[in-house]
Amino acid sequence: MTTFLGIPYAAAPVGELRFRAPRPPQIVADVQQATAQPNECLQAGGGTSPTNPLEARDIVVGVPSEDCLFLSVYYPSDAIGVPEGGLPTIVWIHGGGYDAGAASIYRGTDLINQSNRGIVVVTIQYRLGLFGFLSGTEVKKNGALNAGLLDQDFALRWVNKHISKFGGDPSKVTIWGESAGAGSIIQHLVANNGKTEPQLFRGAISTSSTFLSSQFNYNDPTLELLYGEILAQTSCTGATDSMACLRATDSTALKIVNTNISGEAFYASYTFLPVVDGEFITQRPTLSFSEGKVNGEALLSVTNTFEGTLFVNQSTAATANATQYALDLYPNFGPAQANKVGSLYAGLGTQVLQERAIIGESWLICPTYYMLRAFAGRSFKGEFAIPPGTHASDVLYYFPELLTFQPFNNTAFVDAFAQSFTSFAISLDPNIKVAPTITPRWNKWDVGQSEMLFNKTDDGEPVVTPVVTSGALLERCRFWNSVANLTGQ
Repeated sequence: MTTFLGIPYAAAPVGELRFRAPRPPQIVADVQQATAQPNECLQAGGGTSPTNPLEARDIVVGVPSEDCLFLSVYYPSDAIGVPEGGLPTIVWIHGGGYDAGAASIYRGTDLINQSNRGIVVVTIQYRLGLFGFLSGTEVKKNGALNAGLLDQDFALRWVNKHISKFGGDPSKVTIWGESAGAGSIIQHLVANNGKTEPQLFRGAISTSSTFLSSQFNYNDPTLELLYGEILAQTSCTGATDSMACLRATDSTALKIVNTNISGEAFYASYTFLPVVDGEFITQRPTLSFSEGKVNGEALLSVTNTFEGTLFVNQSTAATANATQYALDLYPNFGPAQANKVGSLYAGLGTQVLQERAIIGESWLICPTYYMLRAFAGRSFKGEFAIPPGTHASDVLYYFPELLTFQPFNNTAFVDAFAQSFTSFAISLDPNIKVAPTITPRWNKWDVGQSEMLFNKTDDGEPVVTPVVTSGALLERCRFWNSVANLTGQ
């Protein structure tokens, strides 16, 4: 393997460049070292939680810094039979609720090994939390909304222009994200009304479900109140130019504000998120999906069976109430919507189990089905059910270097699961395999609403088999889609 670590794809977003769209980095005439993982972007965290829903993302490399717009390239230097145009390329977008995570956690070498050394991998970083997703009217006037998404777009344009120098084919790029990285996939699918120029990717993969909580207009009253709270905590309330004041504020002080405000959010939820900015993201994603306004040629999406478990405070089980939980999670709901949620989820076990299903489906699982419908005839769906089947528990099977073992360490299963993604990246079809696996024929999702189940038996034998999507689940998803104007989706 050949690795180029910590390549600057944009200028450091500091000083006057803070809260602005990314700009090209300064040209350096000398040879630059690319042998160390880059510093991660400044981090925050979700709503106050006794357990961490981000699991393995606690593993970080480097010092958090505002100067963090770097990417890394991994190339199989002994690849055989490289096509004339270069190798297909995967661009990995890390998760972490848009306020945590780093490229350094994920080794592109894992994916290359699973591809029979047939791909190039790029891992990217982008501004997080307050630094990447500050919103409000003042930001619109004197800054850049969705700066973190614009960073990702800028990195994809770097790949389009330069990946051929690293053995990659810019016409065969697949973007892949997990959790908020998968949420980022949503954003790039609907960016520019589905007409991004030039085409920056042909395939898209989302895993650990597709994170889409509330994505409001940039000037929503809640976001304006949030902007005012940030000014108050940075002593910028009385400034004649509040954005200039925030740009002059020390990054350490902003980091403290970022952490404090993020920690005050509803349990395991997130404060600084993508918004509808009217330019890059022109409308709510669910509208774009229903209208078929999407970038890309094909989609592969995998959800986990129990996505919502880690996002519900287990200590509240004795007082849990699904109807009230719906009101807490979505403040724009009224009694009619909350009662409908209560009736839809009444048969799914205890109240706390219903709460897990509500957040897991409305935030993560149902948005995946919205995407699949937008790619009718061009999409594949899978479900990862290896116990515990919780959010992000699948990541260890395609990035095994995160830990030294997988909970289900079965070679046949790991090859079947992990190679599905690299096969798709190479040919846009998981059935065209890089090597023989136990995965049977994988139909497109709209063929009988068929998806591939990845599980195991009680005796420890792998289970990889087609199943039909639950009709009851799709009914609940239709409800969530019908109230997307209230949930902000």
